[in-house]
Amino acid sequence: MLRSRLIGVGSYLPEKVVSNDDLSKIVDTSDEWIYERTGIKRRHILSEEESTSTISLKAAKQALSMSGLTGRDIDLIILATATPDKTFPATAAIIQRELGSQGSAFDIQAACSGFLYAMTIADSMLKNRQAKTALVIGAESLSRITNWQDRNTCVLFGDGSGAAIFRAEESKESIEGFGIYDMIIRSDGNQFDLLCSSGGAATSEDCGKITMNGREVYRHAVTNLTAIAEEILTRNNLSHKDLDWFVPHQANMRIIESVVQKIGISMDKVILTIEDTANTSAASIPIALTKGFQEGKIKEGDLILLDAMGGGFTWAAGLLRV
Repeated sequence: MLRSRLIGVGSYLPEKVVSNDDLSKIVDTSDEWIYERTGIKRRHILSEEESTSTISLKAAKQALSMSGLTGRDIDLIILATATPDKTFPATAAIIQRELGSQGSAFDIQAACSGFLYAMTIADSMLKNRQAKTALVIGAESLSRITNWQDRNTCVLFGDGSGAAIFRAEESKESIEGFGIYDMIIRSDGNQFDLLCSSGGAATSEDCGKITMNGREVYRHAVTNLTAIAEEILTRNNLSHKDLDWFVPHQANMRIIESVVQKIGISMDKVILTIEDTANTSAASIPIALTKGFQEGKIKEGDLILLDAMGGGFTWAAGLLRV
């Protein structure tokens, strides 16, 4: 059967690093307070010259290098981001221009679940032969919409980008075959106000700042991430024992630990970046995937469970064999 095979990954983190100690100089907080509650030690912040398109291109070029392809080989680009360069056109169009790619290019917005939403769309288009090779990117410039005077949110977020290249190839129909095996996406608009931006082009004529009800977001995240992970395993007749790696959204270490415990996965099978990156929203899963490959943890034939939740609420899970 035709499946979407992962053939390249890449990521980029801005050079500027802001530590917890740095934040303690501008808001009432401390390294101990932040790390105990979140597992975060530092985050990367864009320079004045950088933007979502520039950091996306760096991750994309790394993924192209790994795959052995050039921009001309890409005929579908999907960028997941809540922080586009412009309201329109899509930031993916800038990436398409810079890479010399053809076909279609567009942005989607599903907050922290964005990369998995984009993967779902790319997988469908590849299987339906609307494209042959897809570049899927998650990239965020969250520092531009962070309220640096709000100690409850400014400690949580960082900037970064991650990219993955998928190519439509024939694969075994069973779970032993390589490629994207299954994807599930969910949303609940009733929880819209618990994690959102305070502004928008149609309401305030600016993009606003991140606002969050931390206690409620934590509660929903543990519940939804656990439920959708168990759902995708069950409907594919799998258990946590069949997994080689778990790559969750890197929002809060305490959330990850709770979900891992409930699912029954060993922490030894979890790819983690949160201590060094904080929450990079749609970029966090491809950044973690890239780390897994670069450190030699993820190997050919491994079965990976991906799991994310973000504002909206949106949440998603995917099963992938590399």
